Amino acid sequence: MIISSIEVFPLTLPMLQDFRISSGSVGDKQAGAPHVYVKITDKDGMNGWGEARPSHRWSYETIESVTATINTYFTPALIGKRIDNFSYVHQVMNREIKSGLTVGQPIAKAAIDTALHDLIGQRNKKTIGELWMGPTNSTINLSYLISTRDVKEAVQKATDAKTKGYKGLDVKIGFDPDHDIYMVDAVKEAAPGLFFRVDANQGYTVAQAIYVAKKLEKLGVDVFEQPLIANNLLGHAEIRRKVHIPIALDESIWSPGDLLQAFRLEACDTAVIKLTKMAGLHRAKICGEIAREAGLDLLGGGLTESTLGLAASAHLFNYLQISAPVDLNGPFFLADDPVSEGPVREEGTVFLGDRYGLGCKVSSDKLQNYTVE
Repeated sequence: MIISSIEVFPLTLPMLQDFRISSGSVGDKQAGAPHVYVKITDKDGMNGWGEARPSHRWSYETIESVTATINTYFTPALIGKRIDNFSYVHQVMNREIKSGLTVGQPIAKAAIDTALHDLIGQRNKKTIGELWMGPTNSTINLSYLISTRDVKEAVQKATDAKTKGYKGLDVKIGFDPDHDIYMVDAVKEAAPGLFFRVDANQGYTVAQAIYVAKKLEKLGVDVFEQPLIANNLLGHAEIRRKVHIPIALDESIWSPGDLLQAFRLEACDTAVIKLTKMAGLHRAKICGEIAREAGLDLLGGGLTESTLGLAASAHLFNYLQISAPVDLNGPFFLADDPVSEGPVREEGTVFLGDRYGLGCKVSSDKLQNYTVE
């Protein structure tokens, strides 16, 4: 169980539609979206796959930095190392790329971690949930993501989502408080009865967030995600003291240490678990377990990952028993990816199947087609 090779594939995947958050575009139909696939092979010739989804409008990591970090630093340090000790693998990566205020290059680390989980699962003929000796549900429910400032378009998407049987909506806000409230109101009226999650992606000031939160309470929104800039934990705590709607933190929580800080400062009611931002399955699992023990609610999220990342996240969220529909939004925005066999999506439900590891097979032809220099 020794790492023999690590191969890195920087990709541009085609988009079905543009995707914007409060800080700008994270992918569009014309340019596509940056992704990085990683293949790890052991001495016996078995391999596992992982994915990184960098976005310079969401964090500081880019397709260039992820590719260079893995090729230049992680690969030389990990070749010849055992694959079955995740804590040690992360120690090695953390020695190569030190942390700043939070985890250093977590999105790059996530690709390595996920590929190792896939490889170990295949070697042991187990799914990820079985590796962890936890729940092994075969399905997971998706929330329907709405990312537009056009109210008519948002209403149409919400109506379609309810008609197609989705159990939840995730609406991106954080642009203009009054327009955001108007849009949320229209969407809520068009699709009542669904789990309703709104995400400001750090778009507001404290005063704006309190104003919006009070309006969202009256509209019956279930959770208000990341209203303020990531490092303003005291500001989030102030919002919690003045409103009743649950506050969720996403960009503020990248590691178990970040989670503990948010809990100590009473900055959130809910933690958003994302394996890509949390340096992979190993540390995301720890974050989820700590949050559960601390009495926080959990939400599942993604960064527009392809089928590969979606599968990994779904296994994680099933293990953590996240009941609310999860925001794995890749299927809504990606037109294609290199996975030839894997989970099957039927509208708002993902069927994982019983394949070992992540349960995905990567097409070499598609991989070559989408690889960029």
